[in-house]
Amino acid sequence: MKTALITGASRGIGRAVARELAHQGWAVGINYLNRTDKARELVEELTAAGCHAAMFQADVADSAAVAEMVRKLGETFSPVELVVNNAGVSGQGLFQDTTDEMWDRYLAVNLSGARNTVKAALPHMISEKRGCIVNISSIWGQRGASCEVAYSCTKAGIIALTRSLAMELAPSGIRVNCVAPGVINTDMVQVLGQETVEELIRETPLGRLGTPEDIAYAVAFFASERAGFITGQVLTADGGFIV
Repeated sequence: MKTALITGASRGIGRAVARELAHQGWAVGINYLNRTDKARELVEELTAAGCHAAMFQADVADSAAVAEMVRKLGETFSPVELVVNNAGVSGQGLFQDTTDEMWDRYLAVNLSGARNTVKAALPHMISEKRGCIVNISSIWGQRGASCEVAYSCTKAGIIALTRSLAMELAPSGIRVNCVAPGVINTDMVQVLGQETVEELIRETPLGRLGTPEDIAYAVAFFASERAGFITGQVLTADGGFIV
C-alpha cells in the first residue's frame, strides 16, 4: 500500500485530490488546520467506500509540526511516497495595504509550507530511490495578478521550487511536477462575489469555472506511472484563461 500526504485537504482542491487518490488505491493522509469537521467527514466517506484515510491537524508553516505529521502518517500506513502541496492562503488587496504580518503568513504557508512538507518526506524517498512530489501553484504565479501580489509571488516561487527540486532529485529517482489551476469553483473564488465570478467565466475560453476534480485528475496523472518520464513540468489547467 502506497501512502500520499495531501496538505490543505479538508476542502476544495485538496479534498478532491485526496478523494481521487484514495479511489486509485493510495492510502491518504488528509492534512487540515481548522476544519476538523470537514476532515472527519472526508475520512468517514472514504473509509466507508473501502479506502484507507486518516486525518492530521498541522499548520504547514510549522516545520516541527509537519515533521511529526509525516512521522505519524508513516506509522499509520507506510512511509510517504507522494506529497501533494496544496495548502494555501489567499486574499485581495492593494500592495500598499499588505501588512508585514500578511506578507509573512502568505510566504510561510504557501511557500515555506511546501518546503517543510517536502523536507520531512524526503529522507525516506531518497533512501528508497523513488517518490513523487506534486505542487499546486496558480496561473497568477505564471502571469501575476493585480491586488494579489503576495499570493502571486508565493505561487511563482512554487514553480521555481518545482523546477529546481526536479533537477536536484532526479538522480534519486524522485519526480517533481506542478499543476497551475485557473479559476476553480471553490470557497476561495466564491468569496469574490457573483459579479466577479461571472466576469471570470466570460474571460475563460471554455466558458466555465474549473472544478476541484479537474485539478485532482491532473495531480493523479502526475502521481501515476503514466507520468514516469515527466519531471520539472508545470501543467496549466485553466480552461484556456492565459493562452
